[in-house]
Amino acid sequence: MDAHLHTSALEVASHDGFRKNLDDDGREKRTGTLVTASAHIITAVIGSGVLSLAWAIAQLGWVAGPAALMAFSFVTYFTSTLLADAYRSPDPIFGKRNYTYMDVVRANLGGTKVNLCGIAQYVNLVGVTIGYTITASISMVAVNKSNCFHSEGHAASCKSSNYPYMIIFAAIQIILSQIPNFHNLSWLSILAAVMSFAYSSIGLGLSLAKVIGGGGGGGDVKTSLTGVEVGVDVSGEEKVWRSFQAIGDIAFAYAFSTVLVEIQDTLKSYPPENKVMKKASLVGVSTTTVFYVLCGCLGYAAFGNDAPGNFLTGFGFYEPFWLIDFANVCIAVHLIGAYQVFCQPLFGFIEMKCRQQWPESKFITAEHILNVPFYGEYYVNMFRLVWRTAYVIMTAVIAMIFPFFNSFLGLIGAGSFYPLTVYFPIEIYIARAKIQRFSFTWVWLKILSWVCLIISLVAAIGSVQGLLTDVKKYKPFKMD
Repeated sequence: MDAHLHTSALEVASHDGFRKNLDDDGREKRTGTLVTASAHIITAVIGSGVLSLAWAIAQLGWVAGPAALMAFSFVTYFTSTLLADAYRSPDPIFGKRNYTYMDVVRANLGGTKVNLCGIAQYVNLVGVTIGYTITASISMVAVNKSNCFHSEGHAASCKSSNYPYMIIFAAIQIILSQIPNFHNLSWLSILAAVMSFAYSSIGLGLSLAKVIGGGGGGGDVKTSLTGVEVGVDVSGEEKVWRSFQAIGDIAFAYAFSTVLVEIQDTLKSYPPENKVMKKASLVGVSTTTVFYVLCGCLGYAAFGNDAPGNFLTGFGFYEPFWLIDFANVCIAVHLIGAYQVFCQPLFGFIEMKCRQQWPESKFITAEHILNVPFYGEYYVNMFRLVWRTAYVIMTAVIAMIFPFFNSFLGLIGAGSFYPLTVYFPIEIYIARAKIQRFSFTWVWLKILSWVCLIISLVAAIGSVQGLLTDVKKYKPFKMD
């Protein structure tokens, strides 16, 4: 009898211990804080977008360039607060959790909009991971070129292929992609956020030094209120296309709504997730906006209308070569982390759908315990191993076929900004707050939505034109 009671007590204790590791809905207990959420946002936002901002402001000029940056930052922060309140339904504090962006749309809008949200979100996530593969390889090549220019002179050809570096990047991602879910990514995001501050600060410092030194070219750097000049730098048609593409690049630089709900789903239940997420969004967006304005404006001041598409790999700076090397290594490390922040929601979605579709399949559901030295027990799932590896290889191959930095970023930014950053958050807010049609609030929210739609279409047109121009001159898989 005593043995039986003792066994029962152990079972209860074990059960209570197990419950402590679970949330109120039976899922894995969340441990995210304001710091980790801010790190995730900064990792997602300060991506490769910052590198193209000097070029973007060169196309738009001193007036429209900074104005566009500030407008995008305001809209992004405003709509992120609307989305943060929709994480729980129907009540923003005590309601049922929505684990993904699609769940939020399903709970508040329903119908075909759920599928439209899924298409927009997951196509964007794929696009971003391809874009990050391209950018990381460009930065790795830049390290090689920087050392070559230092030893051979600035006039040396120093050609190098991106392909080996894309393969290296993909190999690293295949390993990191076996991290089971977003909840295990905090350390990687914090490291990536530190890296983004490092290379942004280096770019800032080098630009400032160049401006103080008279633009590094005897004061011949040319800037203007309207950017690149028609008839001098570009034709009238090129000016229009480039301006459109620049808007897309700026839109891409603020793209984090795609993973906002998934980031919020890592936060502890107390304090309320929506309040912490709003603070994290303010920290993330304001921090990145300061960096963006400084990098974009100082980059334009340093290079003028000849600003390169990527201001750390376009070799406006050659020396000190070791600092250029370090900045580009920081970019590569940051993008290794950022890739995971963007692909983990996609991994989770596909794996959940497959488990629902084939619950009896051992290949999909079985977890095998593997003892890893210095780590402990690691759970291996064969489906996760095969599908995530295949996904990384696919993104690397597409990146090899279309390695165009600015046009690709612009297209991704244009495609995701309107539906995910503007349309769905506004529609969800209107539905939740039961705002009357044609009331003052309804009208100004709809005007904001339509203006952003027009801007996104303009940016997409410019980016497609840029891609078509690049494709005409490009031969895929040709080694330099």
